[in-house]
Amino acid sequence: MNRSDSLDKLNKVSQWDIIIIGGGASGLGIAVDASKRGYRTLLLEKYDFGKGTSSRSTKLIHGGVRYLQNGDITLVIESLKERGILKRNAPHLVRDLSFVIPSYDWWSSPFYGIGMKVYDMMAGNLGLGKSIIISKEETIKLIPNVNKKGLKGGVIYHDGQFDDSRMAITLALSADSKKTALLNHCSVEKLIKDKDEVIGVEFKDTISSKKYKVKSKVVINATGVFAEEIIRMDQPYIDKMIQPSQGVHIVLEKKFLKSKHAILIPQTSDGRVLFAVPWKDYVVVGTTDTQIKNATDEPKPLNEEIDFILDNASRYMTLKPKKSDIKSAFAGLRPLAATSNKKSTKEVSRSHKIDIAPSGLISVLGGKWTTYRKIAEDAINAAISINRLKNKKCKTEKLKLAGYKKIVNWNDPMHVYGSQKKKVESLGGVNDNKSLSNKFHITNNIIEWSIIHEMALKIEDVLARRTRCIFLDAKESKKIAPQVAKKMAKVLEKDQEWIDEELKNFNKLIKNYMT
Repeated sequence: MNRSDSLDKLNKVSQWDIIIIGGGASGLGIAVDASKRGYRTLLLEKYDFGKGTSSRSTKLIHGGVRYLQNGDITLVIESLKERGILKRNAPHLVRDLSFVIPSYDWWSSPFYGIGMKVYDMMAGNLGLGKSIIISKEETIKLIPNVNKKGLKGGVIYHDGQFDDSRMAITLALSADSKKTALLNHCSVEKLIKDKDEVIGVEFKDTISSKKYKVKSKVVINATGVFAEEIIRMDQPYIDKMIQPSQGVHIVLEKKFLKSKHAILIPQTSDGRVLFAVPWKDYVVVGTTDTQIKNATDEPKPLNEEIDFILDNASRYMTLKPKKSDIKSAFAGLRPLAATSNKKSTKEVSRSHKIDIAPSGLISVLGGKWTTYRKIAEDAINAAISINRLKNKKCKTEKLKLAGYKKIVNWNDPMHVYGSQKKKVESLGGVNDNKSLSNKFHITNNIIEWSIIHEMALKIEDVLARRTRCIFLDAKESKKIAPQVAKKMAKVLEKDQEWIDEELKNFNKLIKNYMT
């Protein structure tokens, strides 16, 4: 991916087939689908690829155990199918993860055991492993830190785990082609209309401050929780369509789980499920479901959400985590379809909806990472259905994503680059492969690769999404930020003033991840 090349294409293409607004899971998925069908495609992301909800998930590719509990069978079946497809198409980023549901009642193991057998059956030949009921002794062996008081046994089942930001970058790389232009840090300010039809957009490159007007056959709005803002550029007086729901996660040291297996807590104090998931030598614990009035680009965990996670996790762990143990805390906003405000957001379906306005503007509402590919297919098919695009078949079901590599060493932090690993490591000298931190893996050649090949332009881009440093240890990320800024300035040919400004912005941002 090269930003300059993408900007050059703006002058060469008089009319795009598709303009996608939004560079999260849905937008990038649509770009992949569109590029593989051969459409001229432009994607515009206001901040950075995966900046919002798409980098703040529980890191799971899953069918949705809680959707099964709510009776949303159609979504579960669709999700399980897409889970299998994604693992097959990106084996270097998606792996099988076993989950243990500890039981403290005599009836829990049989109850959840039957439920998980149904889950397995729905997955069919795309299943990841068989669910089984296990004894108290086996549960303790798998999860040594599990609360043993009153423990009766457990159930073990399988789902998928991935790195959400790296998947987003992988989709961007997979979409990159001669007919495609992907641009981050570009803000859409207005829709261009002709006789009440949307025929393009006006946007501003926030790096250069230059403004552009671009035309297309169809515009697809894939901005997640901000979709309503784009829709209102077309229809100012529409009813509320999206209800943002905040999900918070905390990150702890691995000593709090001491297992390669995840824990699923089936019943929290508010009736949700809670996960404790091993991830990159840390443990991600979450999530919450809090209705939020207004969506923001940098949501912050609420104190009550942090307390809720600590309280519920402590009931199932022998080593009780405290606030001071939290290495990072992050919040993501779910773009749920708006319903009565009396309805709890945990009960609102995560299934997606494709909205086609009278103007031809197509908007993606709802959805989740697991089903990103199906969302993309449906969005492009919607554009074809209104005669905006020539009919071409979807080609993503068996598409090997960028970096595809079947045999993976999951203990190697460089596995996220797949087949590109050696190219990343070959940049610079021998010392450039040495990590700048002993808490997580980040090197000078990773920083350089992020800029040259993955369009990273800011310290945040590198530390939050090209690597996952901010999400693993916020204080350590702040500590190494000056070294990262220095290396970035060298590659980008920036001066000390740029370094100072970047560090000022980064130090303000990092506070959101500290508790």
